[in-house]
Amino acid sequence: MDPRLGEAGQRRLKNASVLVSRVGGVGGAAAMQLAAAGVGRIVIAHAGTMKPSDVHRQTLLRADCIGLSRVECAAARLREMNPLVTIEAVDENVSETNAERLVRAVDLIIDAAPLFEERQLLNREAVRQRKPMVECAMHELEGHVTTILPGRTPCLACLYPGVPPDWRREFPVLGAVAGTIGCPRSDGSD
Repeated sequence: MDPRLGEAGQRRLKNASVLVSRVGGVGGAAAMQLAAAGVGRIVIAHAGTMKPSDVHRQTLLRADCIGLSRVECAAARLREMNPLVTIEAVDENVSETNAERLVRAVDLIIDAAPLFEERQLLNREAVRQRKPMVECAMHELEGHVTTILPGRTPCLACLYPGVPPDWRREFPVLGAVAGTIGCPRSDGSD
């Protein structure tokens, strides 16, 4: 057995803290795995409410969360999964006003934001504070995952000096969406 996976490794996980920026499809799945692994403190940051169009691709959140705070629903689910993990819910997206504070509060960043502006803010703070970051995103049906270790690997700005021209915040229609077609929208219209 790999010694990093034994009792000492589990203690390191228990003492670790991770920021998950956005708990949608990618970030929600990452947060679930972190809670299941026993990471001691998980900070989840995501503003807004759950929408019907989110249900088909987000495994952490359920249809009964539609219209409710996305981050509070996600925090409740994670606490149900592992009550021994501390979950901190931040009802904000990463911005110029909070990036430094959010990054400073954790050991590792998981960036699952769909917008390059947020991703570049987290990258800038991760590099400045010398914190490792797992950069992950979906683009159409492609998954992108990069580990950024400041001072050892290229950063996101090195890989993408600007917003790629074909990058859009659009998500493909997948199987379970058939259940949401025809559902009333949160604004009361069909």
